[in-house]
Amino acid sequence: MNLYQEHILEHFKHPCNYGLLKTCTHQYTDSNPLCGDWITMQAHVKDGRICAIGFESAGCTICKASASMLTEFVLGKEISLVYALSNQDVLDLLHIELSISRIKCALLCFVALKKALYGVRDAAD
Repeated sequence: MNLYQEHILEHFKHPCNYGLLKTCTHQYTDSNPLCGDWITMQAHVKDGRICAIGFESAGCTICKASASMLTEFVLGKEISLVYALSNQDVLDLLHIELSISRIKCALLCFVALKKALYGVRDAAD
């Protein structure tokens, strides 16, 4: 198994920032009906900076590992950085090639985080 695949499995088995926050300023739940993945992304933003972030998910290895890596990357950063990120930036965090069907799995966390930060209402609200 190559180093990058091991990295993905480590984030899947021991995800960073997994779990919902006690208090958050931003939240969004999204899903991928094609494969059954779902994710809730939460952030606590203060003075334009992500001071806490968490997620819960059910889904494939790529979905959970991508969320772990993304939350690790954006924690402590200004939300303007998140707004400036592209889909490719998030995919680059994984360091592996993905099939077209897996790209949507990898980006689900990013879509949910952007919707949360832009103030899109959660479907559960």
